[in-house]
Amino acid sequence: MTTLSPENSLSAMLSASFILVKRKPPIDKTEWDSFFDENGHLAKSRDFICVNILERGLHPFVRTEAWKFLTGYYSWQSSQDERLTVNSMRRKNYNALCQMYEKIQPLLENLHRNFIETQNNIAYDLQRLYDKDPLGNVLIDKKRLEKTLLLSYVCNNQAEYQRGFHEMVMLFQIMVEHDHEIFWLFQFFLQKTEHSCVINIGVGKNLDMLNNLITFLDPVFAEHLKGKGAGAVQALFPWFCLCFQRAFKSFDDVWRLWEVLLTGKPCRNFQVLVAYSMLQMVREQALLESMSGDAILLACNKLIDLDADELISAACMVYAELMQKDVPQPLKNFFL
Repeated sequence: MTTLSPENSLSAMLSASFILVKRKPPIDKTEWDSFFDENGHLAKSRDFICVNILERGLHPFVRTEAWKFLTGYYSWQSSQDERLTVNSMRRKNYNALCQMYEKIQPLLENLHRNFIETQNNIAYDLQRLYDKDPLGNVLIDKKRLEKTLLLSYVCNNQAEYQRGFHEMVMLFQIMVEHDHEIFWLFQFFLQKTEHSCVINIGVGKNLDMLNNLITFLDPVFAEHLKGKGAGAVQALFPWFCLCFQRAFKSFDDVWRLWEVLLTGKPCRNFQVLVAYSMLQMVREQALLESMSGDAILLACNKLIDLDADELISAACMVYAELMQKDVPQPLKNFFL
């Protein structure tokens, strides 16, 4: 076992303090522009910007541009002219993929049962997706959304398509204007978060590490989960598959958490610390009432309309607690 850096622990506690106590305003357009010189090169360090995003978040007017840096759509080392070139290249590559897809779509429909099944799943998911705001205004274009999801399925051999992707990509469509931006930002988001929301890649790892974290930090609750709560943690896979989308009261809260995940601050795989913090919200009730696994899962599913800042702060405090202990190597490798 290894004791992790006290500097990291202090940083996590300070971040939690900034998020909940200082309540500094999010980074607005004027401040964001000040991070770059006249040629568009970074005038501040990437680390400085990412820590500020962790502690304060981004103003909605900045988010579209900032996410292109956070996902890797743009390089942090690029100039304004270089970014114009990259954006043009991304558009051309996207159009080439669309043309390729149009040519092979009949072949896929005739020869690949999985494609037809996926096509039907996407159509079914989109049919059920509520696409209007409370005032009745249409938020999204389902045809564009379907095109992005099918193209992603054909082009991304790792992620393919899984239930819930339609809800995730919807948020990218709301955030950015152009189809090529929606497609590439989603692909880069998956890569940057190490495919942590993909069932056959990251979700199982997240659940295993969540179990390990509970065992290490909260042995009393871990013992209960091994007994009456058996299977409860493994059943929390929708949290990770949807990247906690349904836990929040607004899209802004979802984006707030997602951009923190993209910063890599205060650590890698921060989503597991978020899940641990959410599980702690039902811990006392679970122990007092000696709740079964099904009852714990039901209580967890009722965790909705959460505040992103409060949850991020709680997860930072969990990280700070973790940094104070002799951490088993698997946990150390996962979070650092």
